[in-house]
Amino acid sequence: MHEQEDNTLYTVVVNHEEQYSIWPAEREPPLGWRSAGFTGPKSQCLEFIKNVWTDMRPKSLRDKMDREQS
Repeated sequence: MHEQEDNTLYTVVVNHEEQYSIWPAEREPPLGWRSAGFTGPKSQCLEFIKNVWTDMRPKSLRDKMDREQS
């Protein structure tokens, strides 16, 4: 049995915590998410996320830790 090729076009989405995901491009992003400005095949979207999402901590945690170090 062969795996079916995924020809879906995806959009990279980001939420208020600067966490990234992919979403089918023909659908509106889910509530609380917005387009990150990149659309393409799944592999390209995941590569984009890998390059831009270098700190996996939510934004609120990063901000809190930065304040505590100041």
